[in-house]
Amino acid sequence: MKAKMESKSPAAGTRPPGADAVLISIVRNGLLGVTEEMKTNLMRTAYNMIIYEALDFTVGLFDANGDTISIGLGLPLFVRGMSETVKAKLKRFGWEGLSPGDILVTNDAYLTGSHLNHFTFTMPIFDGAELCGFACCMAHWQDVGGQLGGMTTDIFSEGIQIPILKYRSGSIVNDDLVEIIKMNVRIPERAIGDLRAQVTAVTTGERGFRELIRRYGREGVQRAIQAIMDQSEAAARRRTGEIPDGVYEAESYMDDDGVDVGKRIPIKVRVIVTGEEMTVDLREVSPQVLGFFNAGATTGQALAQMAYKCLTSADDYPINDGSFRPLKVLLSPASIVSAVKPAAMRWWMTYPMTIVDTIFRALQNAIPDKVIAGHHADLLVAHISGILPVDGRFFMASIGPPGGGWGAKQTQDGVSATVCLNCGDTHNGPIEQLEAKLPIVIEHYRLRQDSGGAGRHRGGLGVELAVRALAPINLNLQVDRVHYPPWGLLSGDSGAGNGVSLVSADGTIEDQSSTKILRRKIASGDAFVLRTGGGGGFGSPAERDPKEVARDVAQGYVSREMAQTLYRVHVADA
Repeated sequence: MKAKMESKSPAAGTRPPGADAVLISIVRNGLLGVTEEMKTNLMRTAYNMIIYEALDFTVGLFDANGDTISIGLGLPLFVRGMSETVKAKLKRFGWEGLSPGDILVTNDAYLTGSHLNHFTFTMPIFDGAELCGFACCMAHWQDVGGQLGGMTTDIFSEGIQIPILKYRSGSIVNDDLVEIIKMNVRIPERAIGDLRAQVTAVTTGERGFRELIRRYGREGVQRAIQAIMDQSEAAARRRTGEIPDGVYEAESYMDDDGVDVGKRIPIKVRVIVTGEEMTVDLREVSPQVLGFFNAGATTGQALAQMAYKCLTSADDYPINDGSFRPLKVLLSPASIVSAVKPAAMRWWMTYPMTIVDTIFRALQNAIPDKVIAGHHADLLVAHISGILPVDGRFFMASIGPPGGGWGAKQTQDGVSATVCLNCGDTHNGPIEQLEAKLPIVIEHYRLRQDSGGAGRHRGGLGVELAVRALAPINLNLQVDRVHYPPWGLLSGDSGAGNGVSLVSADGTIEDQSSTKILRRKIASGDAFVLRTGGGGGFGSPAERDPKEVARDVAQGYVSREMAQTLYRVHVADA
């Protein structure tokens, strides 16, 4: 590791000829406003809670080549997949094959990098006869057919696959495609409702972008966008240049792939910093697995971009591809984050969370002030289905994500009860809505005492969520990081791992050593309990201020026993 020379990026402080500073500011905020309106209209018109409450979606604007110019806040791991999907649609039809009013669709898991539940709608934006950009929306559909519950081991059992097609040509809807979708999903009215909501989102984006062009002219807007992207690049390069040159490595593991239970899945990352550029080398992560935890190559790129943006330009908006120009990502073919057909992809999001944490772990000695300790790194979403007692209709729903503990930083404790790193703006469903719509009752939802890793700064706390069935339900869980808990940094202790218990109506508790619980019947009166892990600590526990330990005990975050054992602080009874 050696000291850096002063940054001399030629891009720093420059803007394209003719790019007016006032117009740049107007366009920057205009792009943010358009994507925010796309997001709002999607939420207001969607049919499933996973979109309008959990916010499992992302919207964005892209230039005529498919490069990202503005992303509405959402799921960070969608960013690369959306851009590559736009580019693939452009390649499929070509500029000459697109017309005003067209809307393109696909849910190709290997293109988006995720699973078949993510339908992506894209609308070209024209100024007269000139193609000048795209509006895009990727959102999670609750059901896309396929096997209900259980472990899948190939993509064909996971649901309907839609190649790149035109949902709409001009003003003419492809009714045959709509009928095919309705035939292949369990609750068609919900699916088509969400489809129309996504159409609303992209038409909102198309209209808003055209309004920017109408007001300020196509060339002026394009120059401003180029300037914004160049400024993002300059900021990223400058902050990359502050990281000491070197090669940094770290390893971690996942519990298993749900098929070969107990066989750890290895993760090894290498980060190479040279001047103002960074390379994230993921070629030594595990090969793709038989279980459904694989992700496509766009996710491998996206997770590296997510970590890089957190380190170099977390507050730079709008999110655009300029921020990632100094970053190179290396992937081997057919890995858990570059999977190829027919790898199963249904639970694609789990492994990338830990890989992002591992990138931060690799850099702990180089930039300790910019990284965090490990976090709970799993959604802990419970999928339930069954028959509604009130009317005999079939239902399926998701409970969670409940949130968990994040790792501590060099300067502060980790946050508690917060969704995973790659979940972005995702929320959990309100308890009142869940209980009103589903035959369940939430018995408690509380912080998990002593779950945060001890350290000079303590890891955030996980939560415990208890759900009791009021009618027979089918339960599917795919929880990881039970046996490999969130690590601490620089002598900080690990946090508690994730966990699941089943509780019978008579109170018998059955802790699950394997938390891949698939197709489990939960009788009326029985319950299940989700326990999310706590974040790792930062720095030695011996260095924590005893007043902070006493405050944690008073708040119920840390027990008196753990205060004495881990921090060597005796807290008297109140």
